[in-house]
Amino acid sequence: MTVSSITPMTGFDRFELPEPLLHGIRDAGFQDPRPIQIETIPAGLEGRDVLGLAQTGTGKTAAFALPLLHRLLKAHCKGPCALVLAPTRELATQIAKETQTLAKFTRIKTVTIYGGVSIRNQVSALRQRPEIVVGCPGRVLDLFQQGILHLDRIEALVLDEADHMFDMGFLPDVRRILAALPSQRQNLLFSATMPNEIRGLANNLLKNPHVVELANSAPAATIDHALYMVDEQRKLALLKHVLADDNCDSAIVFTRTKHRTRRLADQLHKAGYSAIGLQGNLSQAQRDRAMQGFRTRRYDFLVATDIAARGIDVSGVSHVINFDVPNTPLAYTHRIGRTGRAELDGVAFTFVTEEDRSWVNATERMIGASIPRRQAKGFDPKAENTPVAHPTSRNTASGSLSRSASQRRRKKSAHRARKASP
Repeated sequence: MTVSSITPMTGFDRFELPEPLLHGIRDAGFQDPRPIQIETIPAGLEGRDVLGLAQTGTGKTAAFALPLLHRLLKAHCKGPCALVLAPTRELATQIAKETQTLAKFTRIKTVTIYGGVSIRNQVSALRQRPEIVVGCPGRVLDLFQQGILHLDRIEALVLDEADHMFDMGFLPDVRRILAALPSQRQNLLFSATMPNEIRGLANNLLKNPHVVELANSAPAATIDHALYMVDEQRKLALLKHVLADDNCDSAIVFTRTKHRTRRLADQLHKAGYSAIGLQGNLSQAQRDRAMQGFRTRRYDFLVATDIAARGIDVSGVSHVINFDVPNTPLAYTHRIGRTGRAELDGVAFTFVTEEDRSWVNATERMIGASIPRRQAKGFDPKAENTPVAHPTSRNTASGSLSRSASQRRRKKSAHRARKASP
């Protein structure tokens, strides 16, 4: 008697998706599903409500986009039939772009709608009856109330980064949108944290949900994070010292205020660094240019506030630097999670003054571990008459800085090419 063995399916084949979606997955360069995708896609394909607790950068978009696309392929729906709500324009754009990539070999159309830009193009796009609408709550509600966006055929709803929607004051708009949707629909809610308001929303929204909890208050294991003690007036010099490191390919530098973001980005730019600022007072066109420049590595360093950086998902960020400590301990893991994504290694440094001691204690209690301390030579705040640290050879003068910047770009291009190779 012969015994036949069944080889288990691997990669995305395990989900038994239709070939057009598998083609899109291959075209997107996806090989093996991430943990959040393995845990949520089967339930999503079954039409169940899903509650996913996971940090950004864990693969959530494909986790909900693939079930949506599978559902719409079967339903032959004339839309809009699926609605995805996101807290920021940047996140909405990223979700739509990845969804369009996965749907490349189908006829399913995706439209993005958000405020801060002319409504005309969005109205024109909605008249094409796209199957999927990805948008921010304010503009979605505005277009619905004008009778331009019809929500009576929505079969599936996704709320992404629900905790950030609460932080940004969008929950009232979200509740108005929910009231306009058909009662019979699939709901998928993703959030990094579960404050009481989001827990209440989830309890009212989700029916017998499949719950997946991958969120963790501790930083990802792929992130090497540490604190630098420094006097307030020496932060800029320490930042330049860190950015000059050969391994600092690209960095997001977080500041506490919009004014400080503008000033610091300008200081870095004048010092010869390829830096751009991102803060709430910029127009949408300016925000788009800044983000596109950072994604394409026209700029190596992005200086941003927490609010402006929400929803940003840029691959290959080597460093996150907290120029100012975050407002809360929980924001620490959110910030430094911008590096070390997709299982790549990342580095995160936080500049800490004597006034930040209580924040350090609270953050270490939250993550359940001590954060390593590091000291850059010449920056010890306890030393009397602290000398200015000797800059590296690449920063000795404006001329050599310009040369080294060119060398750094060539080196980074080669480094990224090595990373991209199989």
